Amino acid sequence: MDNEKKPVVVSGARPTGRLHLGNYWGTMKNWLALQDKYDCYFFVADWHALTTGADKSETIAGNSRDMVLDWLAMGLDPVKAVFFRQSDVKPHAELALLLGMVTPISWLLRNPTFKDQLQELYKAKYKGQEDKMKKAEGVTKQLAEAHGHDADELALHSDMAVLGFLGYPVLQAADVLLYDAKFVPIGKDQLPHLEISRDIARRFNHTFGTSLLCEPEPLFTSATLVPGIDGRKMSKSYGNTIALGEDAKSLETKIKKMYTDPLKVKADDPGHPEGCVVCAFHKLYNQDWKAQEDACRTGKTGCGGCKKLLTELMEKEIGVFRARRAELEASGKVDEVLAAGAVRARAVADKKMAAASKAAGLI
Repeated sequence: MDNEKKPVVVSGARPTGRLHLGNYWGTMKNWLALQDKYDCYFFVADWHALTTGADKSETIAGNSRDMVLDWLAMGLDPVKAVFFRQSDVKPHAELALLLGMVTPISWLLRNPTFKDQLQELYKAKYKGQEDKMKKAEGVTKQLAEAHGHDADELALHSDMAVLGFLGYPVLQAADVLLYDAKFVPIGKDQLPHLEISRDIARRFNHTFGTSLLCEPEPLFTSATLVPGIDGRKMSKSYGNTIALGEDAKSLETKIKKMYTDPLKVKADDPGHPEGCVVCAFHKLYNQDWKAQEDACRTGKTGCGGCKKLLTELMEKEIGVFRARRAELEASGKVDEVLAAGAVRARAVADKKMAAASKAAGLI
């Protein structure tokens, strides 16, 4: 039974640097559970990082290393799972090119994420530059109207609408199809992205008269939504994050700044835990969080005491992670892990790519 082949799971993450607690509770805790149950391939999606961040490419290598250090420090095991950089396994790009030959552009243009993210990139590019924004809008509006598009599709006609970003679902499909992934861990809101990969696999198989590419299935995972210190979703773009290995002094400062119940002015005022960021974190780090909420509601504890206890509880856990990460960084193990993982990934990917090329009549 121990020798029975496990189903393959493939998942990747863009290298944005050090992970924060939103990443950990939202995605990484699931990866920790998956590595014991499945044959997992976890990759650094550095090519994907270029699709919307080519102008910041100098950060990708360092961010990749930082992210994998966090993976190792949190307990992901390169013996149980394969870790690798996407760009170290060239068949990802080769299969994406081949899949692109059979993927209709209409499928990619219907991808809602493409337009939504372009709008965000467009706004971010001209943030605080109203004159440039108006000028850019004037030019792109003329282009949009000339091509029969609505004004809210301006970003489609900007220089940010690059081929790599439009075609990222094709590269995403190659990422999982190379390894015969049985499952891809996603939230239900990400199902449309996986459906495109399934459609592309079917289209390839139909076009070339083969059954080579397996259609991956969704593996719906639960995700804990972690608020940032200001109450909004934890995100680096909001500047409201707590790093997975946050420095002790910085952690204390950030907890002191956490948004709390504005109606609880004095320590003995009745509180309302709902919507309080400190109470949300107690649910994650305090086994007796229900008693803590009751104390808040009845005015038995104030926000200052609540924050002090939370600081102690979080530092106990984060401190262990911080020490483990520092040890791993000093050892230089990350480079060794990524190099070994790339060899293991290429051994599988090269075979699938050769078979895909043969099916397409190239060999």
